Amino acid sequence: MKPIEATCSQIINAAKDHEFKVKGPVRMPTRVLRVTVRKSPCGEGTNTWDRYEMRIHKRVVDLYCPSELVKEVTSFKLEPGVDVNVNVSNL
Repeated sequence: MKPIEATCSQIINAAKDHEFKVKGPVRMPTRVLRVTVRKSPCGEGTNTWDRYEMRIHKRVVDLYCPSELVKEVTSFKLEPGVDVNVNVSNL
């Protein structure tokens, strides 16, 4: 969870350097994806199962700036496992 918090702080610091209004980060509920599979590849033998789990953590940061300058705020090196999605809306 530290890489996602570091990325949020980088976005917020970059936006504040350009003197944009920022709200967030808002922590969204964690999605837990679970997959249960049989250990035995052929289906014979005892019924033993493997359980795999993936957790998805999301943060929402609202930036109030012109759409042309969003690239400047979000142009930095991302850590592995962190993905940034940018939605531009006209208010």
